Amino acid sequence: MGDTADNKMDLEAMSFEQAMGALEQVVAKLESGNASLEQSIELYTRGTALKAHCEAKLKDAQAKIEKITLDSAGNAAGTAPLDVE
Repeated sequence: MGDTADNKMDLEAMSFEQAMGALEQVVAKLESGNASLEQSIELYTRGTALKAHCEAKLKDAQAKIEKITLDSAGNAAGTAPLDVE
């Protein structure tokens, strides 16, 4: 799987879509049952990191989403940041 430091830097540069694609590949390899125990552990570790990266990307995107605010007549009055947590 490679060096942990390289994997972390590689992961940070991934877009959400790239990370999801890599996560799907990890899951497919694990589900195939063709990986050795050591490879399975490495794949699981990589999958966990990819999942966390995807979740962080989604949370960041959610924080950037704006909601439309309405005036008293129900017309669009502008936007406001989405309240996250």
